[in-house]
Amino acid sequence: MADIKNSISSNTGILSGNASGTIQNYGDHERELTTLNLGPTHPATHGVFQNILQMDGEKIVSGVPTIGYIHRAFEKIAERRPFYQITPLTDRLNYCSSPINNMGWWMTVEKLLGVKTPKRADYMRVIVMELARITDHLICNSILGVDTGAFTGFLYVFQEREKVYEIYEEICGARLTTNMGRIGGMERDFSPTALEKLRKWIKEFPAVMREFESLFNRNRIFMDRTVDVGPITPERALNYGFTGPNLRAAGVDYDVRVMNPYSSYQDFDFEIPVGTKGDTYDRFLVRNEEIWQSLRIIGQALENLPEGPYHADAPEYYLPPKQEVYRNMEALIYHFKIIMGEIDAPVGEVYHSVEGGNGELGFYLISDGGRAPYRLHFRRPCFIYYQAYPEMVVGTSLSDAIVILSSMNVIAGELDA
Repeated sequence: MADIKNSISSNTGILSGNASGTIQNYGDHERELTTLNLGPTHPATHGVFQNILQMDGEKIVSGVPTIGYIHRAFEKIAERRPFYQITPLTDRLNYCSSPINNMGWWMTVEKLLGVKTPKRADYMRVIVMELARITDHLICNSILGVDTGAFTGFLYVFQEREKVYEIYEEICGARLTTNMGRIGGMERDFSPTALEKLRKWIKEFPAVMREFESLFNRNRIFMDRTVDVGPITPERALNYGFTGPNLRAAGVDYDVRVMNPYSSYQDFDFEIPVGTKGDTYDRFLVRNEEIWQSLRIIGQALENLPEGPYHADAPEYYLPPKQEVYRNMEALIYHFKIIMGEIDAPVGEVYHSVEGGNGELGFYLISDGGRAPYRLHFRRPCFIYYQAYPEMVVGTSLSDAIVILSSMNVIAGELDA
């Protein structure tokens, strides 16, 4: 560790490896190590973060992660914003699955306010969260394929990702950063067009997914690059605080949707896929199987979508529809009071978590009774499990370090916050 730090000051390259002049004793001979900057501006790092690797030829001796390049102080910004204006901040955590972030935040606020959402709103939220989980896993696994030299699968599934974004657009008007939902439910009901696109997509997507799996699951080159690469034991994963697919790939069947059900997840029948080795290949397979389970959940939610309101009866917190504001005095009054922050939240301290694309995404909220949080902390799964990366790459080659990072699905926006 000290050797790396001593060599950093003389290393001015960002993407290149430079001989650091560090000498290591190996019995009766000496060997010079190389310091390599993997990132921060490198396409294979999947975002803006850096790993300073100490290399013995192609082998990694040690590594030091450097984060914070896009730290935006979201938690402090949130302390100066009304609750409903914080949702766009959550969009920019794991932007590969923004609706999950949105819904997790709204559920946290609802827990503080004591708002009970109707069943239809719960099922609608489940649908968009599972769509987001699918797109998140598609991005992770298809990019893992690209990082091992296989580009075709990426093209196949990215077309399907775009179709999901079209469904988002029909639901809320946005695609990547969705700002979806409201305190108490959804901003609007699913339109007939949204339901039609959704039913068409879940009917057509399985064939594409099976083709994607056929390209990779038994591909000898892909397996050689991923099997037994970057394994982690269940004990080490738990000690680091792993959750989500990375933990389940290690053999631990922890899933927030089952352990602490929210948004009526207890109504749905699905399985929790787990791996055995916790290696890169297991992480790939677990995410693939979770895509199938998400499709299963969406199918159940659509088939049993309840009738009734799509938001709670909480006019003091739920922004009324704009057309009602224009023609209804009561709606105008509530709209004014909410926008101007004249309705204080109760004093309280709550924590709520959801099963995000990368694991347990939690929101720890303290209210002192004002219109904005007194304190807010995001439990970002990326920030927690990325700490294990240096341990997972020691002894591997540089090419292995790339695929290990890819299989962990580290999202820089969530990592830094």
